[in-house]
Amino acid sequence: MVFYGHRSPRSESQIMPERILLTRDGDVAHVRLNRPEVRNALDLPMFRAIVDVQKQLARDRTVRAVILDGAGVDFCSGLDVKAIMRDRAGIVKLLLKWLPWRANLAQRVSVGWRRLPVPVIAALHGRCWGGGLQIALGADYRIVTPDASLSVMEGRWGLIPDMGGNLALREVVGGDHALWLALSAEVVDAPRAVALGLASALAEDPLAEARRMCAVACERSPDAVAAVKRLFRGGWTRRPGGMLAQETFLQARILAGRNQRIASQRQQGQDRDYAPRGRW
Repeated sequence: MVFYGHRSPRSESQIMPERILLTRDGDVAHVRLNRPEVRNALDLPMFRAIVDVQKQLARDRTVRAVILDGAGVDFCSGLDVKAIMRDRAGIVKLLLKWLPWRANLAQRVSVGWRRLPVPVIAALHGRCWGGGLQIALGADYRIVTPDASLSVMEGRWGLIPDMGGNLALREVVGGDHALWLALSAEVVDAPRAVALGLASALAEDPLAEARRMCAVACERSPDAVAAVKRLFRGGWTRRPGGMLAQETFLQARILAGRNQRIASQRQQGQDRDYAPRGRW
């Protein structure tokens, strides 16, 4: 069951109500993992619900930023191992891919946030373990409470992390630390997670800080924001020449659009609303 609608400037809708809650506050979408009775553990319907909401947000060019958090005492404790292991066909559905370099269902719950052309801010509390950390690593910025804990937990089950979070892990954490986190499955407290780069910032109220950051992002041209995210996500590990070429290409697209002119007018004190985001 999937539906999405707007009733007012602040509206609410649900994507598979037992799994994901999606709300809108103006231009900002708020995605909440909504299985608090099992610490937001991931079963197959939850994987599907996360991907469904990512698709909805990707199609909606009025969305300017996304906040991601979890209901209850934990952001996400990882896989619902009992539910997953009981469904052998479900395991195949999670891992199946037709092309090796494309993301499968398990990987899309992380990679899908990276592909959205808007900033995704994760507000993390409690446990953020295993699959929960893989999802959070897909966000562009991760704010943690002082008592939060994070772990690449898959090693405890004799597995490797394979939900797409490694794309971010290689960018935000040094290679030696990433290797140790993945092979040891060590649980890291919030201050150390920030020191390692696994988390971006510490806050007593991550949700309030996420809202503040989204408000800043919404003041900028949506096309420039989308282009910056594409530049950094797509070019961060490229050779210098590729990065320089993409800078020029994206800047030319921005200069040809309405929102750059609107941004200039806003800087000069004119009260102008941005046009919907272009297709980035």
